[in-house]
Amino acid sequence: MRIGLFSDTFPPEINGVANSTYIVFSEMLRHGHEVYVITTRTGIFKAVWDEDGRVLRLAGIELKFLYGYQMSSFIHPFALEEIRKLHLDLIHAQTEFGIGIFARKCAREFHIPLVMTYHTTYEDYTHYVNFIHSERLDAEMKERVADVTKLYADASMEVIVPSEKTKESLLSYQIYKKINVIPTGLQLDRFSPGLQDPETTEKIRSEFNIAENDRLVIYVGRIAEEKALDLVISGFAKAKEQGTGVKLLIVGGGPDLERLKEHARSLGLSDCVGFAGPIENTKVPDYYRSADAFISASLSETQGMTFIEALASGLPLFARRDEVLKDLLIEGKTGWYFDDEKTLAEALKKFCEVSEEQMEKISEDCVKQASPYSSEVFYNQLMGVYNRVVEEYEDTYLLTKARAKANTIEITLKRGLEKELVLDVSLDDFYEYGLKKGRNVSASTVEILQKNEVENKAYQRCLNKLAVRDRSVKEIGEWLRFNTKCDEAQINAIVDRLCDNGYLNDAAYAEAEVLRMKSALNGEEKIVHELMNKGISEEAVRTVLSRYSDEEDNARILAEKVLKSKKNSSGRRTMDVIRTKLVQHGFSVDMANTVISKLDLSGIVSRESDNLAHTIEKAKRKYSRKYSGIELKARVYKSCMQQGYSSSDVVRILDGMEWFEDEED
Repeated sequence: MRIGLFSDTFPPEINGVANSTYIVFSEMLRHGHEVYVITTRTGIFKAVWDEDGRVLRLAGIELKFLYGYQMSSFIHPFALEEIRKLHLDLIHAQTEFGIGIFARKCAREFHIPLVMTYHTTYEDYTHYVNFIHSERLDAEMKERVADVTKLYADASMEVIVPSEKTKESLLSYQIYKKINVIPTGLQLDRFSPGLQDPETTEKIRSEFNIAENDRLVIYVGRIAEEKALDLVISGFAKAKEQGTGVKLLIVGGGPDLERLKEHARSLGLSDCVGFAGPIENTKVPDYYRSADAFISASLSETQGMTFIEALASGLPLFARRDEVLKDLLIEGKTGWYFDDEKTLAEALKKFCEVSEEQMEKISEDCVKQASPYSSEVFYNQLMGVYNRVVEEYEDTYLLTKARAKANTIEITLKRGLEKELVLDVSLDDFYEYGLKKGRNVSASTVEILQKNEVENKAYQRCLNKLAVRDRSVKEIGEWLRFNTKCDEAQINAIVDRLCDNGYLNDAAYAEAEVLRMKSALNGEEKIVHELMNKGISEEAVRTVLSRYSDEEDNARILAEKVLKSKKNSSGRRTMDVIRTKLVQHGFSVDMANTVISKLDLSGIVSRESDNLAHTIEKAKRKYSRKYSGIELKARVYKSCMQQGYSSSDVVRILDGMEWFEDEED
């Protein structure tokens, strides 16, 4: 595979990103890949290749306040042409700004898949550019860091992070690209305690006045504010006050070097705290092997490569508790935790009390603890990402058009000779997935956008329905199941979205429906039954109903309406109809009987005889077309009884009437 590594920093510079990029470079070469590094140099004019033709260095400006960071433009015509000639299969951006932006430009220009490694939690470094030390400005800068990080991550096909801690940071930025946790592997053999050269160790220790029997704790890394070396030095001062004879050697350079030297002098630590300054990368293992333990108080590490290097060198660790250390520092076995200068002094005392025999066992445990972080394991995990990204890239779409519509953006996608694919995407999706004309979109992202399009259209249809009348959560869910192509997860998402935006609210719906149904003279039982069918709990409905005390009044009004419509019925029939109507409307039988008992039925009683006579005449006319004589009389009798009249009253009138039989043929 032909791989381009783009990084703002690379050896001979000494820092975590430079080391990590060099490890990727070395491992890829060792396994037979064609790999090139595009990085920076101090200077002007066009980019230049190193002698071996593997490293292309772009002109940049050194930013001294950022510890020598080389800031490079992302406009490099000569470099662009040189990279074109490399015919890369994949671009791996190791940094976000400067060269990182140039990497994204190359990926778009030459249609090359891009992956990104997020090494640095920039939120921990905003103090470098917050010159006025404003808390408000710092908070705003941290927000901008999140926005920019999301923008860069979304332009990549996949993202690599060295630890779960870093992954959690990216997820908090709402980055939805695939995030792979791959700890940067180290060439652990370089740090093996077995490679210790006694003469080299003695030379290093004697240079800083460290006797053979002195316990030496070493720090290796940048000398900067976020590394919290003030705390370390203060802890050693307290240990000295308590009579603990332990020494500290600080290796590295940075913006805080001179200030920390002065801090150590002011505490009277010149005899037990030494500063080696920056050293060549090839000498770092010897410095580790010259020490007895390693220390760092930093909480800004995304992986903590120096911790792993120290463990691989057989050194126990002193550190503050941090997520990146949970699999590295086992209290009392591979090191000691501390929180402040007091607890550091206590830990240093424990360390000095450990016997030489115990130190040998601790050293063995440290080497074992570092073993999972070998460069070979790292290489295999990295190639898994590379192969997947290259394979998926062949199945990507090119975004050829983007047109703003009322509430969406219409995008046109093209893949090979296939017919153009046109999708309506929401504004949120457009920005969330980093969509832009000329940018490649993975097939998996297109699938998500297609599902979201279905979901968004269904959501809009729900809004249209809710504009006509309110509905419950259950009603909308059932409508979506039977009228759209949304799956259950999408239906739940739409319902949640409608609820969050205030378009669905079962509590408010229950309140309105209870009022509506009561206005329609429905009883509580019918209201409960109907609203439960719409997904409202019985408890919720009865809670709303408990605020109303008009049940009997509504039943009475309904009963009186029925009573008025039954002027020609019998009293019994009228009461049965009223009772049935009340029960049908959801009033209890007891409530119906109570209301009926209070009705004024005098009008019906006074008309009972006239109504009966009218009913008999009506029934006689109806049945006389088919029946006569006794059979006609029986039919009329039955009809009157069905109307609720008294049997004795009916018989009395019928017996007083003449019933003639038809003559036989």
